[in-house]
Amino acid sequence: MTVRVALVTGSTSGIGLGIAERLAANGFDIMLNGLGDAAQIEATRADLEVRSGRRVLFDGADLSKTEAVAELVARTETELGGLDVLVNNVGIQFVSPIEEFPPERWNLILSINLTAAFLACRAALPGMRSRGFGRIINVASAHALVASPFKSAYVAAKHGIAGLTKTVALEAATANITCNAICPGYVLTPLVEKQIPDTAKARGITEEEVIRDVLLAAQPTKRFVTVEEVAALAHFLAGEDAGSITGAIIPIDGGWTAH
Repeated sequence: MTVRVALVTGSTSGIGLGIAERLAANGFDIMLNGLGDAAQIEATRADLEVRSGRRVLFDGADLSKTEAVAELVARTETELGGLDVLVNNVGIQFVSPIEEFPPERWNLILSINLTAAFLACRAALPGMRSRGFGRIINVASAHALVASPFKSAYVAAKHGIAGLTKTVALEAATANITCNAICPGYVLTPLVEKQIPDTAKARGITEEEVIRDVLLAAQPTKRFVTVEEVAALAHFLAGEDAGSITGAIIPIDGGWTAH
């Protein structure tokens, strides 16, 4: 059986970790990446390796730095024997009215949420072409399709991810390489939890009102999307059966973008 290798950026918690866990449980060797407490990350890595029986490595590359992205891809290929599935998941958020939005925050969000994905695709595609197989999965957001107030940089970056996804899909279409974007609605991850007080402050409402009237107001199901649901879709897109799905911008948002 061919052992596939997956690199999942931003995978020390939240959606990224959920995707890494799902892939490892289904026979993938994994390169984790992200920030956080070193001891906690090592415990997470070791636990996943034991539970899955797969090789699980970690690299703390700072994906806001251009050279770090290529080095992360190269290390994955060298130490795990290739790179078959690239999951561009890393992301940060900042909530502010545009008149008060700090330009340095704009630049950082665009760098991590959009440019890092471009750089990772750029670095990973040559190896995928040489091996005759590749799956690139960009974790975007419903905000790749619609906008919300006070999130100018995040919305711009996620719309950019949608365009990048389509372009890579077209360029790699004859090489057995697919590129798709998953667009979750609100998932109760650390990233979303940190937004709640900022959004409450920006709108002048309580945190409970943010959850009820801002976040879940957009989702007809009136519940958060789960990490497990997103991970299941990523696992399908990583497989052979998804070979004809490419350039797709796929909502998993409880009906949000159906409005």
